Amino acid sequence: MATKGGFGGAGRGRPEVLSAEIEQSLRALRTESIYLYYLHRVDPETPLEESLAAIKEYRDRGKIRHVGISNVDIDQIERARRVVPITAVQNHYNLSERTSEEVVDYCAGENIVFVPYYPLRAEGGRAIAWIAERHGATPQQITLAWLLRRSPVMLPIPGTLSPAHLKENVAAAKIELTDAEFQALR
Repeated sequence: MATKGGFGGAGRGRPEVLSAEIEQSLRALRTESIYLYYLHRVDPETPLEESLAAIKEYRDRGKIRHVGISNVDIDQIERARRVVPITAVQNHYNLSERTSEEVVDYCAGENIVFVPYYPLRAEGGRAIAWIAERHGATPQQITLAWLLRRSPVMLPIPGTLSPAHLKENVAAAKIELTDAEFQALR
């Protein structure tokens, strides 16, 4: 189970705000411990280290098992890691949005899980349609297969309430793109 805190604008990363959000999450989720808790966004008014120190307190007490951060660059990841071990990074990343390329590579090198958000919100053009047809797959499955091949630490988990879509998404892990197909989508 994963959840986030620190949503919104300035001031949402203050330790007291995050503590209140963590407590609310524990109550709402009816759990004693959150498996993965993300700092949703670095607060422009609160040092990253202070925000993460509040989350670390809950980790130290066993209320949070793993810590993640979202919408960050490499410098922010390194600063965060000086406060608390970082298990996951979640940034906007897909076939069309690749501004986090260096972050993906950094996470791979440091064995930190990279979770792209909006992994399916992208256009693959003719190449993706051609590749999907060759594999008897949907363009969404090819997009997920591309993400899985892009990095060994990539964990694309698009949300769905549909059992059929979940089955389709899981099937994407079995698709093996050729080097040429992978490069065509690069």
